[in-house]
Amino acid sequence: MKPVVRATAIAVATMMALGACDKIAEKPAEAAKPAEAAKDAAASDGKSTYPGLPTEKEQISYTIGMAMGKQLTEIKDEVNLDTVVKAMRSQMAAEKLLLTEEQAKAIFEGFGQKMQAKQIAKMMADAKNNLDNGNKFLAGNGKKDGITTTASGLQYQVLTAGTGAKPGAKDGVKVHYKGTLLDGKTFDSSYDRGEPAVMPLEGVIPGWQEGLQLMAVGGKYKFWIPATLAYGEQAPPMIGPNQVLVFEVELLDIIKPGAKK
Repeated sequence: MKPVVRATAIAVATMMALGACDKIAEKPAEAAKPAEAAKDAAASDGKSTYPGLPTEKEQISYTIGMAMGKQLTEIKDEVNLDTVVKAMRSQMAAEKLLLTEEQAKAIFEGFGQKMQAKQIAKMMADAKNNLDNGNKFLAGNGKKDGITTTASGLQYQVLTAGTGAKPGAKDGVKVHYKGTLLDGKTFDSSYDRGEPAVMPLEGVIPGWQEGLQLMAVGGKYKFWIPATLAYGEQAPPMIGPNQVLVFEVELLDIIKPGAKK
């Protein structure tokens, strides 16, 4: 997965805010409970009271401000809020603006390029730091008792030795697992979802492909997967580039090609 580089759209902040308001207003398909329905009805006609927001107009205005503020949070150090409000007032009052549409577009495009370059630079710095820290950790971790390092650099510890068969490269597996970063932060867990995962070994990261083939059904292993056997620099945002991944994995079953899951 490639990191997502987002260019911030100040020029369309209002439209994004209104879109966010639509999401806030979305309701589940199921019927609301009577008490909740009454509360929603009261709120819709402006009769309900919120501290500091006595009227419907103020409630709606505050909601839009919340949505716009959320959209602008990621660039809060790049903008002057008073100037943002000044431009909004002038635009809504149909006053003469300080910029033409063409000038605003050029400024916005230049800012987008600046923010993209800034984000790429941060990603590159994070990638280097994570790689250095990961290599240092693995060098020490591999010296600990009970931890084996394979030729590829994968490290593993047998928590429970299985007694069943071992999967092959073309097989699928049914597993329970928990994935964390070196700081202990969980980024994925079948335990949290409340059900095991079923996946083909050909479709997972190299560290899993190698590690699961070491296991027998009924076994539980702990893996430390170097960035080169995981996502490398192309990791999803919740992981970050060049991170060492730590997994505890239980192999519950082997799914042969063509077999029903």
